Amino acid sequence: MRRLLVGSALLLAVSAPAQAQCAGGNTQDACQKAADLWAYMMPQLGTSLTGGSHTLGMGTTLGGLGHFALAVRANAVQGALPDVGNMTVAVGAAQNSNIASPSQYIGLPTVDVALGVFKGIPLGVTRIGGVDLLGSATYVPDVEGDGTAITTSDGNLKIGYGARVGILEQSLIVPGVSVSYLIRDLPTVNLSASATNANFAITDFSVKTTSWRIAAQKNLLLFQLGAGFGQDTYKSAATLGGDVAGNGFSTAVSQDLTRTTMYGSLGFNLLIAKVVAEVGQVSGGDVTTFNTFDEAADKSRLYGTIGLRISF
Repeated sequence: MRRLLVGSALLLAVSAPAQAQCAGGNTQDACQKAADLWAYMMPQLGTSLTGGSHTLGMGTTLGGLGHFALAVRANAVQGALPDVGNMTVAVGAAQNSNIASPSQYIGLPTVDVALGVFKGIPLGVTRIGGVDLLGSATYVPDVEGDGTAITTSDGNLKIGYGARVGILEQSLIVPGVSVSYLIRDLPTVNLSASATNANFAITDFSVKTTSWRIAAQKNLLLFQLGAGFGQDTYKSAATLGGDVAGNGFSTAVSQDLTRTTMYGSLGFNLLIAKVVAEVGQVSGGDVTTFNTFDEAADKSRLYGTIGLRISF
């Protein structure tokens, strides 16, 4: 469990090629490996944060004032976690190494909320132009032990916000179709970890994400079907540091990546609650590393979500 949490903390962003200035000398290899680990791991947690739908399983507006939806979900990415504990760091110039990265599911719990604001304009058996306000909450815990420590510097909880506009409101015969936009950040994190002969630290690790979705939904008695397509943009920054053989290093990194996502959902109606599962795939962007890993850093990855949604 701790390994998953540490991996998730290391993955608190997504990346384009790592922008790190690693000077020469005894710490160049340690600095380069730290930058590559950060770059490699970023896209996976970015996906576990954004997931598929902005409100679990929803592709329609709520119907105006007095209506709301609340969902608790767990997102997970079929990813890979580099084995930092068994990685050897050279003293001196950067060495091109293959870093083992066994398969690992990377996940984060989130809470979604939607509030109806405007029910839209009547158009035959449906409505158009309905508006919902969207919110989300993401929690990252503090963890310490087994040579690692994760602490947050601005609180463990971060709130996201956005809006959804209805293209078609769901009715008896018409599916719901909507477009939404959501801004989500993660708590600023400090992380320390140890390799075979080196220590690493990530400080002031900040992540900012934006995403848009076009989504559709249709209820069918006991079931609910949904699908969506969209794009996620992730921006992150941190200071990487540490030491190897008593020689310290520190370098600033910043990364920016845009990825495309598509997903489908299936929900089961339980009176006022729905159990919803989503499966999707994220792809795109370019992540370049000096060292190599078992899988490419910018590999297309599958993700899944399971959760409970209550709507009124």
